[in-house]
Amino acid sequence: MIYTFDSRVRYSEVDHQGTLTLPALMNYLQDCSTFQSEDIGVGLSVLRERKRAWLLSYWQVEVRRYPKLGERITVGTLATGFKGFFGNRNFYIDDGNGDRLACANSIWVFMDAEAGRPVKPGEEEIAPYGLEEPLEMDYEGRKIRLPETAQALEPFPVRRAHIDTNEHVNNSQYIQMVMDLLPGDFPVHRLRVDYKKSAVMGDIIFPKLSREEGRTVAELCDETGQTYVVAELK
Repeated sequence: MIYTFDSRVRYSEVDHQGTLTLPALMNYLQDCSTFQSEDIGVGLSVLRERKRAWLLSYWQVEVRRYPKLGERITVGTLATGFKGFFGNRNFYIDDGNGDRLACANSIWVFMDAEAGRPVKPGEEEIAPYGLEEPLEMDYEGRKIRLPETAQALEPFPVRRAHIDTNEHVNNSQYIQMVMDLLPGDFPVHRLRVDYKKSAVMGDIIFPKLSREEGRTVAELCDETGQTYVVAELK
């Protein structure tokens, strides 16, 4: 089943050039999957009663064009596979003419929220989504090659505004943290993000950044060097 919703790019979602920001684009994708889950009866409150949650594990996003302030867009999502603890989901954003602006692939892990470990979803958790053929896009492997050297940047704390309903830093908030490490007007058209460990309120983020030919890699780590998130931007 393909699920869509229509929207319009808001002033609160654009940068100084009037263009939708990458974190705002990611929010649209995240909101789309959340709306679908709510509408088909396996939303936040239902999973919370079952002490279950879907947590995002990996993003691959391709942006062909960022929409401008006031543009009408359609955001869509479709489940493409379930195996073991994991679910795969595609996303897209089209403009008012039906032209594809962005597409994405994602991997989610189903969690026992009480025990804090992965668990296989039951048929009642996956059947409502149905299955669709994956979108045509250049699928890359999940593993992001780390650079040999990286520049350590100024640490910063996790703040209340970063936290979502799972009491973790929200997926798109990590993207905003990464974008804040980059110089202004840094164009991103291909993004991969590997979520390794959840940061919570009170944690301190120790960021590292490296630039290589054709790509930039950001790592968000804890004080011991363990990684919360690795992001590759092109």
